[in-house]
Amino acid sequence: MLSQIYIENIAVIEKSDIRFPTGFVALTGETGAGKSILIDAINAVLGERISKDIIRAGADSAFVSAVFEDVPQITVNALKAFDIAPEEDGTLLIQRGIVRDGRSNIKLNGKPATISILREVGRTLINMHGQHENQALLHVENHLHYLDKLADKGDLLEEYGACYGDFRKKEQELAKLKLNEEEKQRRIDVLEYQVNEISSASLREGEAAELGQRREYLANAELIGSCLQLSRLSLYGDEDTTGALALLHMALDKLGEAAGAYSELNALNERFSELVYGVEDVSEELRSSAELADYSPQELDSIEQRLDLISKIVKKYGGSEQAALEYLVKAEEELEGLQNAEAQAEKLQAELAALLSTCEERAVQLSQVRREAVKIFAGRVRSELTFLDMPNVRLAVSFRRTELTAKGWDAVEFLISANPGEEPKSIAKIASGGELSRIMLAIKNVLAEKDEIATLIFDEVDAGISGRAAFKVGKKLSEVSRSRQVICVTHLAQIAAQADSQLLIEKHVEEGRTYTEVKPLEGEAREREIARIIGGDMITEATLTSAREMLVRT
Repeated sequence: MLSQIYIENIAVIEKSDIRFPTGFVALTGETGAGKSILIDAINAVLGERISKDIIRAGADSAFVSAVFEDVPQITVNALKAFDIAPEEDGTLLIQRGIVRDGRSNIKLNGKPATISILREVGRTLINMHGQHENQALLHVENHLHYLDKLADKGDLLEEYGACYGDFRKKEQELAKLKLNEEEKQRRIDVLEYQVNEISSASLREGEAAELGQRREYLANAELIGSCLQLSRLSLYGDEDTTGALALLHMALDKLGEAAGAYSELNALNERFSELVYGVEDVSEELRSSAELADYSPQELDSIEQRLDLISKIVKKYGGSEQAALEYLVKAEEELEGLQNAEAQAEKLQAELAALLSTCEERAVQLSQVRREAVKIFAGRVRSELTFLDMPNVRLAVSFRRTELTAKGWDAVEFLISANPGEEPKSIAKIASGGELSRIMLAIKNVLAEKDEIATLIFDEVDAGISGRAAFKVGKKLSEVSRSRQVICVTHLAQIAAQADSQLLIEKHVEEGRTYTEVKPLEGEAREREIARIIGGDMITEATLTSAREMLVRT
């Protein structure tokens, strides 16, 4: 349950530390005092989107934190998915800072988290019921959701959804195959041309780089050959000259004779001998290189043509040899698919028929479960409405079969008969604002049995009602609070008086600045607030007496 919320620099709330008791908590205060701001702050720690304009004027940032005690298992599971855990005593601290550029700084029990993680966890902590949810009853598409929640067959709905998803995917695959013949033939012609163009080029990864190196050599082959020839001539000599290699050997022979006569020259002789042998090795490599220097001018032309072809193919099909080869594989697969479309279509058609049959079987099961749930649902809602001073209102559920959708083939609409003898009609055509509030409260109470969430917040659930009906709504909220925490923003004394505790949201002005405070009410202070709600700003002995009677009676 929500035990504490701390708010700083949110709208007219500069700083406020609010403690929430267990049971039924009423939030009251004059219109404009800041009740909606408190709800906005709670929504902020639940991960809802909030505007940067919520930051108090003159402040650079806002901050809100909330402490939840004895968090339910559904919350523990949600936290575990993000490697977060509540404290050993079951406490969870949520902190959210907001700056003017819209960024949020979020922590769950001190661990940084994203807004999506906070929203996922927040959904397990509080159920927020506002006036806009009453309007949700007017949207027929929501009615099936309410019924499915009561039926509690999420596994069946999930199985059906998976089957329907596969069915739609197969439908799309089949639609792609069933292109009109002219379009299909155009695509085949394009693919055949592309496959032939790439295949005939006989691409090989790395070929362009190898050819580039060979082209560089051939472009300078004449110069390379001339230099190699002169180097070889210098080493080996010719008929008229003695080469450097012969002279080196003569020098080595003479140094060897000298070393034989004078041993001190042996080391020098060995070093010179290694040098001469090294020159001989270079001479052999030079001889081989000179032999390789031979080339054909036609080879350069051939390489240029090959490189032009590779460049053309690569530029058209991905920018590299590897990309062009990968495109070839994909084009061949698509071409084969189109050429074998008829056989593939027959196969897909058979798979589609099997999936359709499975979807229909599960849709039938869903319909049966829903029709069984309707009997329970209508009876329980009617019982709740009777308690809420609407004994003559009868809820009926209309079923209509549709084409298969992601939710089955049932179209469901809630109908009500407001008076005996009247046929049930659409809620949107019959229900008033007050009736909508009570019908929604009745539905929420019925669905609450399937809900693990420990805290319910009702934001002005009393809209459009008064008198006896308001008293009954307060009584129902009090009943619900026996098994969970109920926090209710209300303008009605009949509801506020039945709360286990009451918080006053009060606004005042100091030195030209507006401030909102939230404080608990007890004893005489609570009596005066109930009296204010009854009679307005003029609190009289009569209104105080009525307030005391309400508090005693409840």
